[in-house]
Amino acid sequence: MKRFYTAVAVAEEASSGNHGSPGNSPGNSSEFLLTLDGLAARTPVGERLILPTSALAEAIAGEWRGQKDDMDFEAMPLTRLAGTAIDRVAPQREVIIAGLMAYAENDLLCYRVDQPPELVSRQDEHWQPLLDWAGETLGAELTTTTGVTPLAQSTPSLEALEQAVSAHDPMTLAALGSAAAAAGSLILALALARAFIDASRAFELSTLHEAFQIERWGEDEEAAQRLGGLREEITQAAHFMDLCREG
Repeated sequence: MKRFYTAVAVAEEASSGNHGSPGNSPGNSSEFLLTLDGLAARTPVGERLILPTSALAEAIAGEWRGQKDDMDFEAMPLTRLAGTAIDRVAPQREVIIAGLMAYAENDLLCYRVDQPPELVSRQDEHWQPLLDWAGETLGAELTTTTGVTPLAQSTPSLEALEQAVSAHDPMTLAALGSAAAAAGSLILALALARAFIDASRAFELSTLHEAFQIERWGEDEEAAQRLGGLREEITQAAHFMDLCREG
């Protein structure tokens, strides 16, 4: 697509309450509209591109300002996540939450190996603190197993995780979904959202097994590309969450 605009700006307007946390009252803050040549920028389905914080709005405006004559939407990850939040997450909130809960029932951190001893020790050392955090902070006591046989978590723990997920607005839910999909872990995604870990740590934890194998056997080009894509996706999701927290 050819670039069809010249000027990019951010306009502040009264909040509708649609982007705040579920417990927030409408009208208590401002929202920020991205404009192109004075007109509202639109999502793929035609909704106005309204952002919850000035930091996120300005970062997305930067993506639009950085476009050349031929637009490259792959270079606009924040715009894509915001569009997903507005077009898909907001109108299907319960469906999105249910999808995220599927990661809770099969969380990467709960499935351990029983061999070799070095990897067993590494998983316990690095993964268990995240599960301990989930129990202490979110009230979700998750059990672990070895192998791939499905593990049934307790109903109270799943309910606690659902409550933690439901506390987020559509923008953060969109980023949570992206992070959980890349990491294979709702716990890691929630830890990112709560700023308990950063993107680099989330990537390291989600690829613990791959890193162990690379240390032993080396890394091929295909694996490097796949891991690079996962790192980028987690980094973008974490950055989006950070911008949603900033004023």
